[in-house]
Amino acid sequence: MQGTHQGGGTPIIDPAITLADARRLWPGTMMAHLGIELTGVGSDFVCARMPVDERTRQPLGMLHGGASIALAETVGSVAANLVLAGTNRFALGLEVNGNHIRSVREGYVHARATPAHIGGKTHIWHIDISDDSGRLVCVSRLTMAVLEDRRDGDGA
Repeated sequence: MQGTHQGGGTPIIDPAITLADARRLWPGTMMAHLGIELTGVGSDFVCARMPVDERTRQPLGMLHGGASIALAETVGSVAANLVLAGTNRFALGLEVNGNHIRSVREGYVHARATPAHIGGKTHIWHIDISDDSGRLVCVSRLTMAVLEDRRDGDGA
């Protein structure tokens, strides 16, 4: 997959990959610790949600900004690696940033990752995080490095 992706064209995530398939790919990771669950996979997006609870709040009772960034990097990383599914390549985070717009004290926050650029060496993902009412909480951008998997067949 080379070049910039503006959406609306050829699917970049294999339509044969279901939400159930995607959920099985990352067991026992930070996703589970923070209660992040994938909620949607489409041809050019991935969605997830995360609870605002004792795991994700800061001392003042509001969603911790670092938890929002963890959600953003998670949903963007899942998306980038689903784009690369079936190849000998994988993606790792290079840079993530976020602008925190509004506080949240309870419920869930919902993230949607969409591609800004899909290239041979990098992906850039835009992630919007909103509260249960659909109000924007955080805007994030994630840059992913695309690498070749050079491990031999035994995983070494």
